[in-house]
Amino acid sequence: MSDSQFLSYHAMTKMDDGYMPVASALLTTDTVKILIAANRYGLTHLTFKPKQGDNWPEREIQLAEGTQTDMVQAEQHLAQAQQQLTEYFSGQLKQFNLALAPVGTPFQHQVWQALIKQPFGHACSYSDIATAINNPKAVRAVGSANGANDIAIIIPCHRIIGKSGTLTGYAYGLELKQLLLTLESAAS
Repeated sequence: MSDSQFLSYHAMTKMDDGYMPVASALLTTDTVKILIAANRYGLTHLTFKPKQGDNWPEREIQLAEGTQTDMVQAEQHLAQAQQQLTEYFSGQLKQFNLALAPVGTPFQHQVWQALIKQPFGHACSYSDIATAINNPKAVRAVGSANGANDIAIIIPCHRIIGKSGTLTGYAYGLELKQLLLTLESAAS
């Protein structure tokens, strides 16, 4: 059984009309600051804001102009995400129920769907994901798709570890990756 259930998963490419986020919000927890963004379809981005001493660059999120309806729908998605992320970081939430609208290629969407199915508190390897999408030789491509994920935590790219069980790269640093894995392990 998947650890994640979603209201909708709207797979978008850059050619789709309305793919850009139109609203954003900042969520601050005891340990991290998170910037989230959404469009009318769902959450488009979840990125961490670096603290002093972090050695990874801040990811910029560019917002587009939207209609009043677009803004209202995006803000509803942001409010739901903020509530569920607060519950996640307090150890009360193990399954997200959000509308997602990630932008990517069909292959990236296939990888991200496989990541979503990874159970809360359980890690896997790039090889495991490649096998799950019936493309066992695509290990490096899976790694690239994992790195292109703009919706961290909810599309749980932090759950990918080396085949030997060691921590591997994470866009936000291994310290944050370990923090997320520890949080999930303690709550499961």
